[in-house]
Amino acid sequence: MKKVNYKKNKSLIPVIIQDYQTNDVLMLAYMDSEALEKTKQTGYVHFWSRSRKKLWIKGEKSGNKLKVKDIFADCDKDAILIKVELQGNCACHTGNYSCFFNVIASKAKQSRGE
Repeated sequence: MKKVNYKKNKSLIPVIIQDYQTNDVLMLAYMDSEALEKTKQTGYVHFWSRSRKKLWIKGEKSGNKLKVKDIFADCDKDAILIKVELQGNCACHTGNYSCFFNVIASKAKQSRGE
């Protein structure tokens, strides 16, 4: 992959974080070009905080870091999927394993004992 298309999203690109072993979706956040470069350089996921207006590394306070296994772009190169090894207990700042724990509707059987 040569370039990511930041133009559609005004310099930020949505990033889906997925557990590389279970394929569970852990979170969604945003990156700018600097966050993506830092992620590639260090092997740990960095994001751009829209609320704090600054670069941050996931787990800098909680210790729940995201070690990069693979980085993919979608067909339009305007969204990123990063497969990670979760180093810690949870990806969500609430203490939940995943940020996606609020069920709105479900026709499938619940997994992972939930």
